[in-house]
Amino acid sequence: MTHVLSDSWVIARTNLLHWVRNPAAILSGLLYPIVMVLLFGYVFGSAMAVAGAGDNYREYLMPGMFGQTMAVGITTTLIVVTTHAAKGVTDRYRSMPVSQTGVVLGRAVSDMISSAMELTILIACGLAVGWSWHNGPLKALAAVGLLLLLRFSLIWVGIFAGLKLTPEAAGASWMIMLPLTMVANTFVSPAQMPGWMGLLAEWNPLSATVAACRQLFGNQGFAGGSWASEHALPLAVAWPVVITLVFLPLSARAYRRLSR
Repeated sequence: MTHVLSDSWVIARTNLLHWVRNPAAILSGLLYPIVMVLLFGYVFGSAMAVAGAGDNYREYLMPGMFGQTMAVGITTTLIVVTTHAAKGVTDRYRSMPVSQTGVVLGRAVSDMISSAMELTILIACGLAVGWSWHNGPLKALAAVGLLLLLRFSLIWVGIFAGLKLTPEAAGASWMIMLPLTMVANTFVSPAQMPGWMGLLAEWNPLSATVAACRQLFGNQGFAGGSWASEHALPLAVAWPVVITLVFLPLSARAYRRLSR
């Protein structure tokens, strides 16, 4: 275990050094939350009306933005993993006396650090546009923990898919992630969607995390009549745990069997 943890930190530090030395990646990753808050908070949000969200749409919006940013982060993981595999970086790691588990765990650690930075900037943006939490700092930290838990689980989906896809396919992954994050309670209530779409939105894992965060932050609009919305908090823990239990071993297995 000591060997695995040591190797994973070396890999994570290497990934972070590459990230720091790529100013374009830093700017695109950190400016994305700011642009999205301004776009949805003031451009689209001026015409939004969500039942139960009150007059301040940004109170409803910001937890959805937090969740969407954590979910969309899977595309970053996908692109980096496929690029490393295509350029031979992954093969180089496999030829070295490095723990195979440490390599994929290092990728997860570095992605979690960058995701925590993105979430911090997004929270600061929310505070700047009038959003806030109302149930105290402990529940706010619990909500942040749920958001990072969701991101952690989706990292393993990104690693597994990244080891299976080509760089071209990974670059187009946003076309799948965008509708998946929109068919949720991120921007509007599922009750305002068509019946079948509202049902999908209610059971979207992202919806559970976002609804639980609204509840913990004390923001308006987290209530609902379905079983999924009434049990958002346990689902916000259960969904990421199940996703991690499924895709973490699949990622490690895919890495061991990589034949590129």
